[in-house]
Amino acid sequence: MDAADESSNEGPLDDAAADEALERGRWLFAQTCTFLVSAAAPDQIPAANLPETAFAGRSNVGKSSLVNSLTGRKTLARTSNTPGRTRLLNFFRLAEHLLLVDLPGYGYARASKSDIKQWTGLTRAYLKGRPNLRRVCLLVDARHGLKPGDEAVMKLLDEAAVSYQVVLTKADKASAGTLARTREATAGRLAERPAAHPEILVTSARSGLGIEALRAALAALAHPEAAQ
Repeated sequence: MDAADESSNEGPLDDAAADEALERGRWLFAQTCTFLVSAAAPDQIPAANLPETAFAGRSNVGKSSLVNSLTGRKTLARTSNTPGRTRLLNFFRLAEHLLLVDLPGYGYARASKSDIKQWTGLTRAYLKGRPNLRRVCLLVDARHGLKPGDEAVMKLLDEAAVSYQVVLTKADKASAGTLARTREATAGRLAERPAAHPEILVTSARSGLGIEALRAALAALAHPEAAQ
């Protein structure tokens, strides 16, 4: 196996299978994606009638930017340079195949204790009581790696037996050496986690790095009829 194969986000898939997975992801995310609802309380969360993937991460890690990049729509998910802007569970419907959920960011020091308690309680209730949740994409800044808040979420997901996968964001802002160290350190921590998916995806919403691979990974979790 050459170096390119070893570093590929596609893992052990052969060329034909990898191409098929990428095409399925491209097709799926070219479908109509619409905002469904913003939930501020558990009773506002929509019915669990489609496979679902959620995006979690620290405030300002780039969740909304990544959702926009995945769907090719610049303003689908609202973005802001102000940490803590996303305070609700935002649901998006990708045709009739998949629900995407932008979860509130955590780790925002300036948020009030009452706000933090509300966001945390809402997110915990969602994560523990969502039978159609296929995977959580745990977004981690490629420049900084895992933080205590990320570890806490990983522990919660392990306890709830919810599958999750680390997606490194803002890779275009990290040096090659920093990116390699972050990836190696993260892989070591994931090896200790029972609900963690072992594959780490490296992305940049700005440059498009890794977006096709992430689309392919999410398409594999979508409704079985999500095929071209």
